Amino acid sequence: MKESNAPAIGRTPFQKWLDKYQGLFYLIPWIIGFVVFKAVPFGQSLYYSFTDMNFFESGTKFVGLANYITAFTTTKITKALIITFKYAFITVPLKLVFALFIAYILNFKIACVNLFRTVYYIPSILGGSVAIAVLWKAVFSVDGLLNTVLRAVTFGLVQGPEWLSDPSYALWIICFLRIWQFGSAMVLFLAALKGVPADLYEAATIDGAGKWRQFFSITVPMITPIIFYNLVTQICQAFQEFNGPYIITNGGPRGSTTLISLLVYNYAFKSYDMGMASALAWIMFIIVCILTIIAFTSQKKWVYYSDER
Repeated sequence: MKESNAPAIGRTPFQKWLDKYQGLFYLIPWIIGFVVFKAVPFGQSLYYSFTDMNFFESGTKFVGLANYITAFTTTKITKALIITFKYAFITVPLKLVFALFIAYILNFKIACVNLFRTVYYIPSILGGSVAIAVLWKAVFSVDGLLNTVLRAVTFGLVQGPEWLSDPSYALWIICFLRIWQFGSAMVLFLAALKGVPADLYEAATIDGAGKWRQFFSITVPMITPIIFYNLVTQICQAFQEFNGPYIITNGGPRGSTTLISLLVYNYAFKSYDMGMASALAWIMFIIVCILTIIAFTSQKKWVYYSDER
């Protein structure tokens, strides 16, 4: 073919700049949303935590670390912090254990396995909703479904305890609601189990290793990256739990289910003390950051990545 002698039309500097940075224009809606709904409130809450901010009172004053000092010297708040840690350290390990156990079972070739996977995942879709929290409250109330079944089975000999009115039971009921929602972690574990090479199990079987030895020596080490990911995400979710304690017990009885997130709500929207609410939110944020840093630091000792030598 004969080459064209027509002069090439050069692009202007603006067109070249537009070609290079036009991707940023597509990000403008996200950037605006992030700045308006994330970055600005984030910065404002940090500023409010050092003030006595109140939406219904004029004249906000800078109080320095007073809110933080009050938080760590007030019995109600320190008790809520302890309960929050207790809640997290109960729910996170049990949820991961149940999720891994069910995923391990569903990894076998059994009849209707896809149906079982769907059924076990449903609580994760519904569990965080207000309707399920209300249903949970109805099940464990004094005349709820559980006590009714107990009375029917024992012919009225066992009345059942007041699950939500007894401090020794109430926190566990809230914990069970979170543990019941293990579907998302289960799906991730199931995907990780599918990725474990079958030849490792074959070699272990030839060497005489049983199922338990294979599980702890092959399965668990190979899926530690997913265990680590689930651990970090579940810790973050546990410290932000709100719906269950608020709807089921409203922090009671006698503050036994008052998590720090519930105190943030009470200070912000009941006492209108936005300064203290912001300080509590930042305390919770710092705690989650510290636990996450500890997890990331410790992963070098127990998390195995296949691309590492």
